[in-house]
Amino acid sequence: MSVTLITGGAGYIGGHVSWACADAVRRFVVIDNLSTGSRKSLPPGTVFVEADISDDAALVSAIRDNGVTSIMHFAGSTVVPDSVADPASYYTNNTVNSLKLLRVALACGVNHMIFSSTAAVYAPAMEGLVTEDSPLRPENPYGRSKLMFEQMLADAAAAYDFRYIALRYFNVAGADPAGRVGQSTPNATHLIKVAAQAALGVRPEMFIFGDDYATPDGTCIRDFIHVSDLADAHMLALGYLENGGRSQTLNCGYGVGISVREAIAGMERASGARIPIRLAPRRPGDAPRIVADSTRLKKTLAWRPQHADLDEIVKSALEWERSLSAPTGESAR
Repeated sequence: MSVTLITGGAGYIGGHVSWACADAVRRFVVIDNLSTGSRKSLPPGTVFVEADISDDAALVSAIRDNGVTSIMHFAGSTVVPDSVADPASYYTNNTVNSLKLLRVALACGVNHMIFSSTAAVYAPAMEGLVTEDSPLRPENPYGRSKLMFEQMLADAAAAYDFRYIALRYFNVAGADPAGRVGQSTPNATHLIKVAAQAALGVRPEMFIFGDDYATPDGTCIRDFIHVSDLADAHMLALGYLENGGRSQTLNCGYGVGISVREAIAGMERASGARIPIRLAPRRPGDAPRIVADSTRLKKTLAWRPQHADLDEIVKSALEWERSLSAPTGESAR
């Protein structure tokens, strides 16, 4: 029977994938150091190992003790400005530690891996959609650290009995429609979560980092994908590899560009509140515009998004934030 190790499975995206595995009655084990994740994000009864993926002994034990046959790898650091300020930690967490995971996987005979990559590997694109064959020119250490591990995966697939899928995420947002899990990381920087917090008064205001980009309203344009649709892509990718599919790199997005101001307006519609905004200078490493061409994902995995609507994305994020802000006794979270 197949068993999947989910690294970083108590985090935002990993938590949604853990629930997707539970819903599909798939056997899985989670390893997470809980630096940004929470055990509350996991389904009841989850086999859980509290450890860092840099701990070879913990990895070997988690794999061998549970009969792991595949890995979904989410553990890592993800904030672009932080990567610019502290690149060494990003290369350690995202590249060096991922290589450690790969070496342990190969030594233990695990030959399937799904990697949480990013659209930050691409060169900034002002027009058109970004395909998997678009130029790769990461603008920040976060993107470079992820691209380095993509290249390691490709080399491993060429040398060993090993296959992988690298899913390049665009901007992940929203929360589980059933309200079981969402973005719970303290001091999170995700735009739509921050907007939800500002709409509810958890934050006194929110910042727009630059309104002088060469875009229609001057703010950055992003392709927002609902986290539940992204979790579905992971489940399909796992089945694809288990059924003999070859190694792939796939974009995960909707192909719809939404500006920062448009996303904030969507949150204002959902909440009925006016969000206090303050303009701030551009952040280092931010691309003006990046929107996915996900044709290859749809063709390869027969992926069909179920939540591709900005209003649905912001509403689910808002409802999750309300559950976190509710007084004790009014929420299960």
